[in-house]
Amino acid sequence: MKSKFSALAVAAALFGAASAQAQTEIHWWHSMTAVNGEWVNDLAAQFNASQKEYKVIPTYKGSYDVSFTAAVAAFRAGQAPHILQVFEVSTATMMASKGVSVPVGKVMTDAGYKFDPKAYVPAVAGYYTAPNGQMLSFPFNSSTTVFYINKDAFKAAGLDTAKLPATWPEVALAAAKLKASGHKCPFTTAWQGWTQLESFSTWHNVELATKSNGLAGWDARLKANSPLHVRHIENLGNMAKSGLFIYKGRGNTPEASFVSGECAMITTSSGFYGNVKKNAKFDFAVSTLPYYPDVQGAPQNTVIGGASLWVLSGKKADEYKGVAKFFDFLSSPEIQSESHKRTGYLPITMAAYQLTDKSGFYKQNPGTDTAVNQMVRKVTDKSRGIRLGNYVQIRTIEDEELEQVWAGKKTAKEALDSIVSRGNELLERFQKTNKL
Repeated sequence: MKSKFSALAVAAALFGAASAQAQTEIHWWHSMTAVNGEWVNDLAAQFNASQKEYKVIPTYKGSYDVSFTAAVAAFRAGQAPHILQVFEVSTATMMASKGVSVPVGKVMTDAGYKFDPKAYVPAVAGYYTAPNGQMLSFPFNSSTTVFYINKDAFKAAGLDTAKLPATWPEVALAAAKLKASGHKCPFTTAWQGWTQLESFSTWHNVELATKSNGLAGWDARLKANSPLHVRHIENLGNMAKSGLFIYKGRGNTPEASFVSGECAMITTSSGFYGNVKKNAKFDFAVSTLPYYPDVQGAPQNTVIGGASLWVLSGKKADEYKGVAKFFDFLSSPEIQSESHKRTGYLPITMAAYQLTDKSGFYKQNPGTDTAVNQMVRKVTDKSRGIRLGNYVQIRTIEDEELEQVWAGKKTAKEALDSIVSRGNELLERFQKTNKL
């Protein structure tokens, strides 16, 4: 009897092992850290618990540019993940890389899922859609630029928290009062190229580059040295000289100075919301990006940021079914709404936005609908988005040149002229290399 039970136990163990092995693994490389990294892990765990066929394994692979480089090397070695999170500035590179990815629409329909690009927020879906109308990647952590304000610092400086600065002249006046009250960092900005050049352009309905900012053709060229661009960067340069604007570094590095209370105002991603909500020890507000009131058509709409999920080629059919099932899970209004509330990233579908609105979240948390409102405005050919080749390198050029202005080593005109000339060399190279 004892041996019979032992045999049954062994058989059960073997059966269990076989069942576990039958679960298809889906590898997902991402670049999310801290509270947003926790969100990614929770999404995977929630999906894995909802079914038994597939197991999504999220792996942090470094910052967006580091992860992208690692994925290129892995793809060439035949060891690429199924899903790669790619930030928006590498979209053009992915689109030009033939045979590297499988369009998300194809992945979904091949697996038997209904896939309607019209269900997504138009400004989001449009950015990741090819000229032939095919949606290429799955919108995931789509964000836009917004304005965060430390309301406690404002009160201490005698500023009215019921009427927050909406224009750049008002920002400068608020910064001056903050400085006068003893604040050492009145204003800073993260992602300076994205916030002060890209979103600045679409928000004021002026082109950053020709060919509708690259969306209408690969032969686009930069024009970020227009009189309005020069005016804005010159104003920020003067604020830096006066101690009203304190430069805190590239990328999202400056965000820590806002959370700590060191800087009172910051322009950065709507996806910063989760971090501020969890870690800031002060009352804060989320407001619209500042604009110049004398510019006709401003404010228009801000530009998309964040990243999308690309499905890489060379995988098995069953694995693609798992990817499709995961994307279908991520697309549900409930999951999207909860993710939006938690992170500040945009709800990628209109159904998720409507669900969030009906829940009363926006009324209970004033300002949390700022990103959505900035993105659902009617777009123009000058404001639909910015999609340029070699844009990761161009952003580095923007950082280098703008730093020269903040340090007082170059005029705004000199720096912007240099961004245009150096950037256009990279655009020409991209066009020739990809024979576009």
